[in-house]
Amino acid sequence: GIGAGVATGSVVLASDDGLHPAHYPWSHNGLMDSFDAASIRRGYHVYKNVCASCHSMNYIAYRNLVDVCFTLDEAKELAAEADIEDGPNDEGEMFTRPGKLSDYFPAPYANDEAARYANNGALPPDLSLIIKARHGGDDYVFSLLTGFRDPPDGVNMREGLHYNPYFPGGAIGMARPLYDGGVEYEDGTEATTSQMAKDVVTFLHWASEPEHDERKRMGLQFMAAWSLLIVFLLYHKRFRWLLIKNRRIEYKDLN
Repeated sequence: GIGAGVATGSVVLASDDGLHPAHYPWSHNGLMDSFDAASIRRGYHVYKNVCASCHSMNYIAYRNLVDVCFTLDEAKELAAEADIEDGPNDEGEMFTRPGKLSDYFPAPYANDEAARYANNGALPPDLSLIIKARHGGDDYVFSLLTGFRDPPDGVNMREGLHYNPYFPGGAIGMARPLYDGGVEYEDGTEATTSQMAKDVVTFLHWASEPEHDERKRMGLQFMAAWSLLIVFLLYHKRFRWLLIKNRRIEYKDLN
């Protein structure tokens, strides 16, 4: 998963600043660009098969996937695969049931204490808003996921920490999560480390800003409407007031 390295980690280097990520040409960053639905779909599978074992997405429900990257029936099937705790029943006990579209993604741990215990004291952050919560957004998370490497000479990593120059301090509690072939894409796309990182970042950006495409669409409609209004106002000013602006007033002496 995006792991505790996104949110927590012990500092072992002198500098508190991580390596600044490069700027990548994301297909959804343009003024008139929308999300790549196929990439969101692939990114969901990366999250489900890799990240969901440690990270929650408490603000995303299965219904949010409908008509974004999955059909209604596909989203229902995905929800039904999840075991959701519900209740209490008539006997006052909690029980598990198959998920429904209205259910939110189940969390991997019952509470924060259980999450810390399973991750050597580090708390894996919720990923629902992670792109908006990190400076650098897409570029930072992509660089973090693909930036794991051996520490340079002279840098000693404490047990349980891993070197990543993009994380402040360089030491994070998350092991490298993505490896070539880590998932199998249903559309036949080759699951390289960079491809999986790109897709899961696209999915996480959509999760952080699901209104992204609609907001851009409304903005373009607003700009188009204002353009027509400006043309009308110019026409009105040019011709409606032409006679008034060009009229001449003369005074005659009647004596």
